[in-house]
Amino acid sequence: MKFGGTSMAGSERIRRVANIVRRQQERGHEVAVVVSAMAGETDRLVNWCREANPLYDPAEYDVVVASGEQVTSGLLALTLQALGCKARSWLGWQMPIHTVEAHAKARIASIETDALLKAMGEGEIAVIPGFQGLAETGRVTTLGRGGSDTSAVAVAAAIGADRCDIYTDVDGVYTTDPRIVARAKKQEFVTYEEMLELASVGAKVLQTRSVSLAMKAGVRVQVLSSFVEDGVPADDLPGTMIVSDEEMAEIMESRGMETQLVTGIAHDKNEARVVLTRVPDRPGAVSMIFGPLADAGINVDMIIQNVGRDKGETDVTFTVPQADLARTQALLEDRRPTIGFNRIVVDAKVAKVSVVGVGMRSHAGVAATMFQSLADRGINVEAISTSEIKISVLIDEDETELAVRVLHTAYGLDADD
Repeated sequence: MKFGGTSMAGSERIRRVANIVRRQQERGHEVAVVVSAMAGETDRLVNWCREANPLYDPAEYDVVVASGEQVTSGLLALTLQALGCKARSWLGWQMPIHTVEAHAKARIASIETDALLKAMGEGEIAVIPGFQGLAETGRVTTLGRGGSDTSAVAVAAAIGADRCDIYTDVDGVYTTDPRIVARAKKQEFVTYEEMLELASVGAKVLQTRSVSLAMKAGVRVQVLSSFVEDGVPADDLPGTMIVSDEEMAEIMESRGMETQLVTGIAHDKNEARVVLTRVPDRPGAVSMIFGPLADAGINVDMIIQNVGRDKGETDVTFTVPQADLARTQALLEDRRPTIGFNRIVVDAKVAKVSVVGVGMRSHAGVAATMFQSLADRGINVEAISTSEIKISVLIDEDETELAVRVLHTAYGLDADD
């Protein structure tokens, strides 16, 4: 079971979480719980690090920011004990959760579970701080923002859990953001691949790395809300289960249903478009653009290369996260003489809208429906990218909500009245 920052924000909410955990154990389950820091706490700790030293040592940064989860794990263990449960906290270095790579963005390599499984087998509830681990050097590490989801899936995989319940402030995965489309439907089942695509294109229910790990390890993940009737066990709650393609096919077959064409519509307003004009049309020119961006850790999404009006030249359009726009401009301006482009044109007032669904593999016309629906409402498409189960378009940011509503209706996702 994993509880996010909003679920752990204060004594009253921690007491609610403790009751949910206690009820789950009373059903006969052996329970391990992964917790996030209280809502807003990690941001506060990060700001303290910046105030102490703008050029902070990442290893010491990890010591500071990992403390948020240490507090909530101890508080939840104490609260469970007050309810008469046998419980203790297990910090990342006590299990230990071994990590590799850099501080502040570590990746889990392995988890030692012998002591943990022994304690759980004796009826003890294990409370584990998410987001933190142990480097080969013996120093505390953190997994990057949103890392508690990854911690939970990794622990579930390591102990061979039947399932991993992720409690958030929403009660499942919807066909789109219910705040934009009132008739959005909650999905009962979503495949790993669909969830991975949805997470990568703006759906904020689960962290991308956690879904990728769940798919690799075969961990069944259930998304639930912790803001429900006090202490209702997850077995009785209708959330959304993230499953394999094979399990989804079996579910559909048992119900005599075909795979849904489109599972969800996601949007992301944190995109920025970059256009380089009059790039020399020669081998290696594009590599000189994207090589430095990759070296700087800047993620490039949509890429379009247009043949220029003048022979031997081309325009290159691509998108980057808004937060990386200034760095992208600076990097490319520094390399203007080498790359040989004319000028950089940027636009931060854009949004990416994506249609996701495994049904696309076996159905034609998904793209045509998308483009026609947007055209009918006068919404201009500025860039396109596709994968086997996803189509993404770049549009004007001001038209995001309209586009989401139009597409949600066009693919028949609106809930019945």
